[in-house]
Amino acid sequence: MTVEIEGVSLHLAHPDELAVKWVGQDELMRQLLAAWMVVHEQDLPMNPRLLGKPGVGKTTLAYAAGRRMGREVYILQATLDTRPEDLLVTPVIEGEGSLRYVASPLVTAMLRGGIAILDEGNRMSEKSWASLAPLLDNRRYVESIVAGIKIKAHPHFRLVATMNDDASTFELPEYIHSRLQPQIFIDFPERDEELHILRENLPFAEDRILNYVTDFLQMAHAADERYTVRDGINIARFAIKLKSLATQRTHEGEALEIAIVQVLGEEALRYVRRNRPSCGAGASSTSRPSPDGWSSLSRSARRSCGNGPRWSRSSSPQRSKPPGHAPSTGFPR
Repeated sequence: MTVEIEGVSLHLAHPDELAVKWVGQDELMRQLLAAWMVVHEQDLPMNPRLLGKPGVGKTTLAYAAGRRMGREVYILQATLDTRPEDLLVTPVIEGEGSLRYVASPLVTAMLRGGIAILDEGNRMSEKSWASLAPLLDNRRYVESIVAGIKIKAHPHFRLVATMNDDASTFELPEYIHSRLQPQIFIDFPERDEELHILRENLPFAEDRILNYVTDFLQMAHAADERYTVRDGINIARFAIKLKSLATQRTHEGEALEIAIVQVLGEEALRYVRRNRPSCGAGASSTSRPSPDGWSSLSRSARRSCGNGPRWSRSSSPQRSKPPGHAPSTGFPR
């Protein structure tokens, strides 16, 4: 699809089609949709920021909100190397002595009245953000130096930026900070919501596995670990695959332990729902059943610990909860 602006033909991007659904935390959806509303002919939509730890569902929320409005959704992944032309219009050599101008997902959303998600926006440099400044205020346009054109946003165009709460990012310049408002903070979900999310993403999983992973995540949240439901989905998915290759019931517990170690590192084993021996020291060479029916750290799990990654995704070396702390149904706010 192409459009012509000031005599320049732009080739448009395709919208993103994702099979995702926002589960729980309806208040966050309400706040995002409210920010995009126009309540008067002199009103303008806002450009919200979704803030939170990696994996808590920022992009999922933004995408689900756009689809709820019945709009096309375009996702642009920001990186440290994102240039202004990557955000706007990129020239591509086409044939001999001719250029083809390709609109970014963001510019395509501007022209078609869609939703633009600027994913992990705080990984971009100030130079890249500067090219978006007029789009984020009442001017609502961008200028492509490469194509030599000014592109105005469709009245239905909406933008949201997602930003991870981590250290590998740039500080936003103040003039951009004031334009990306309001800030909507996404925290870890409550236990019932987290279990629901796991069920939505793994409808083929047994409840026993989903509850095990949910308890693990809730204990980690209570200790202020950065493990997220995305990690839980990966753990459960890998454990199900490992279990499918086994025949005994005890292999389910072993599969979950191995999956936790291989996804998050052996330090994560402290957040399983009962005390376990640590990898190596003091562990017997056989699997011992425990009262709750799950095997203790087995030989195969310890072997995985020994050969697996000796790392942890922990954001804080000192844990605020002891290893035997009971699972929590919530988390500190």
